[in-house]
Amino acid sequence: MATPPHTAPAPWRDTTLDPETRVDALIRAMTPREKIAQLYGVWVGASDEGAEVAPHQHDMEEPVALDALIPDGLGQLTRPFGTVPVDPALGALSLMRTQQRIAAGNRFGIPAVAHEECLAGFAAWGATAYPVPLSWGATFDPDLIREMAGAIGRDMRSVGVHQGLAPVLDVVRDARWGRVEETIGEDPYLVGTIATAYVQGLEAAGVVATLKHFAGYSASRAGRNLAPVGMGRRELADVILPPFEMAIRESGVQSVMHAYTDTDGIPSAADDELLTGLLRDTWGFTGTVVADYFGIAFLKTLHGVAATFGEAARTALAAGVDVELPTVKTFGAPLAEAVERGQVPETLVDRALRRVLLQKARLGLLDPDWSPVPPVLEHADTTDPELLRGTVDLDPASNRALARRVAERAVVLLRNDGTLPLDPATPLRIALIGPTAEAPTAVLGCYSFPVHVGAQHPDVPLGIDLPTLHDALRAEFPAADIAVAQGTGIDDGATEGLPGAVALARDADLVIAALGDRAGLFGRGTSGEGCDAESLSLPGAQQQLLDALLDTRTPVIATLLAGRPYALGRATDEATAVIQSFFPGESGTAAIASVLSGRTDPSGRLPVTVPRHPGAQPSTYLAARLGHASEVSSIDPTPAFGFGHGLTYTTFTWSDLTVAAAEAPTDGTIRLAFTVENTGPRSGTELVQLYLHDPVASVVQPVQRLIGYTRLDLAAGEKKPLAVEVPADLASFTGRDGRRTVEPGELELRLSTSSTTPTLTARVTLTGPARHVDHHRHLHASFRITPHTAR
Repeated sequence: MATPPHTAPAPWRDTTLDPETRVDALIRAMTPREKIAQLYGVWVGASDEGAEVAPHQHDMEEPVALDALIPDGLGQLTRPFGTVPVDPALGALSLMRTQQRIAAGNRFGIPAVAHEECLAGFAAWGATAYPVPLSWGATFDPDLIREMAGAIGRDMRSVGVHQGLAPVLDVVRDARWGRVEETIGEDPYLVGTIATAYVQGLEAAGVVATLKHFAGYSASRAGRNLAPVGMGRRELADVILPPFEMAIRESGVQSVMHAYTDTDGIPSAADDELLTGLLRDTWGFTGTVVADYFGIAFLKTLHGVAATFGEAARTALAAGVDVELPTVKTFGAPLAEAVERGQVPETLVDRALRRVLLQKARLGLLDPDWSPVPPVLEHADTTDPELLRGTVDLDPASNRALARRVAERAVVLLRNDGTLPLDPATPLRIALIGPTAEAPTAVLGCYSFPVHVGAQHPDVPLGIDLPTLHDALRAEFPAADIAVAQGTGIDDGATEGLPGAVALARDADLVIAALGDRAGLFGRGTSGEGCDAESLSLPGAQQQLLDALLDTRTPVIATLLAGRPYALGRATDEATAVIQSFFPGESGTAAIASVLSGRTDPSGRLPVTVPRHPGAQPSTYLAARLGHASEVSSIDPTPAFGFGHGLTYTTFTWSDLTVAAAEAPTDGTIRLAFTVENTGPRSGTELVQLYLHDPVASVVQPVQRLIGYTRLDLAAGEKKPLAVEVPADLASFTGRDGRRTVEPGELELRLSTSSTTPTLTARVTLTGPARHVDHHRHLHASFRITPHTAR
């Protein structure tokens, strides 16, 4: 006898079926409004009492009635933890209760995907604040960043979060852009390798990573946020897109966020060639494309390519955007009405819906045994919320230790006259002078919770321990007498404190100048989203303070806690030492202090160029010959410290370069070998950087570009022979016909310690016909330590 229809198990709940079959069955059972409801989110804030989440009212939003939406279902919950300060356990309870209500309130029992920011750690109150992405780039250590991302993902998943809006794969083109701190650097290969590792770590923890911002956001004119982009197709293809391509090929990433900007008049959210033709049809991406916040509405309000919100919804949906974030604006009533009127084919809705539901199926949200209870509450008594308060720790000792390891590897020693490292046992008189000396949040970027959200709640504790630079120096140098003066503010331009600072410096054995940025949003900081700079001069009167300290003739160590590189004027050549740290997170000041004492050997390298002059552009090393110094321009863009630069406390010698063959076919491999030896008195880390220089090409090329790197840890006196294999594919570039080509001809492979310091150079010739390559080409050189390692 057949099972009665009302008792038959729904096929979308049947885990013995493949996800595609389950999702197709669910789509057939849904009404148009139920379908559309899965394509948008609602911005909510969890309750610090454990009550259900409440809609968050943003300046750009209209009021949202959650009760009215739930019967049709809901695609996403936006930032339940990252909207207001919430105890993590009570936030998890609040999210759990809301998910129960959403699942119970729609016909199919489908919960929402909860997403959060995680650019520098889980953006929740009390969660670990890791270094910002620019510091990830400074580590040149994908394995470490993968480990960090795994820890971030586990914390997010433990409280019920499914998706993280990171990493940022934008390649820095102009360091005046405020969001430089969110990027990994100015080189596409570095960005691609570090971002891919981050995605792998996050997704291995069960959290969907989101590549952003696809594509071209960082190439805006004059470094202005959300400004037009005027690049050509080769810059797009050879600089902006490769990190995304690598991450999609190698990480298994499940989501991509479109960029705000328009390129040559086409907004990313309306670009079907980008979001469908390239991303899906060519690269094979199968996940969801989500809107950057309010980005679909911007097609009407900012870009002027849609007359109504319904038209904006249709344009974005047709281009390939699947989910509207942060809240319902265009994919709600305007899209439903357009479908009902026949202005938008329902097949477009179904296309996006299928991608959304497949992601929910893979997250287990369609399974019959799905539970809204997050791991941290599985064994907790949830009947009395107050008993839960303080029971969930999102900043355990293991996280803090990991944050410190990342921060230590990201500290870049730019200059040292031999004064560093300092002996902690020496009773020095140290003058610690500058606006970041006693500012706890000076180590945090714009998307860290205390800055991004906590700044709006000044009466709420920070939620994590943030030792100041003063605190860290006192702990690291107990024998020192440390006196402190601010001198000037970050950007207030005040100079009345300079005489006192100078007097303090004259009486000291050593000055540590504490300089840098204040992260913020939309003009409330000197770094961060919407905090673009007119030039790369230090903010406010900090350069005046630095020059005044140098005038005292007391040795000056300049330390920077910043979100972008700055020109340092005289300090480039006159400071005793210069230490650069890009918003290094909660353990950042301790990391700087340990480098100053030598307890940690500096191993960070610059992911961005430090300019010598504040107005010289371009500030990226990826410039063609015309972008470098010349006799026909009065502007010299030669950097103070080039991309990849960083000093250590030991010395290294590179020798014995051999090339297996002087020629290789355009579809072949170039093989090199050489030896690196630590010739100094202590252990250290050398970063081998491999650059390609193409002297003659059919289109203009950058003078050089990074195609590989490897970190080598060597004890004093240790040497390591390395073998390097370089596929000819790495010499490819976008030719005149728009296709990626490997051309025959001479190449230089430069084994370097930075973009400005080639150490060994191999000259080889590619032979045979020009060869077209595609997205299946080789992306990496390989480095291998040969068995003959010796001491």
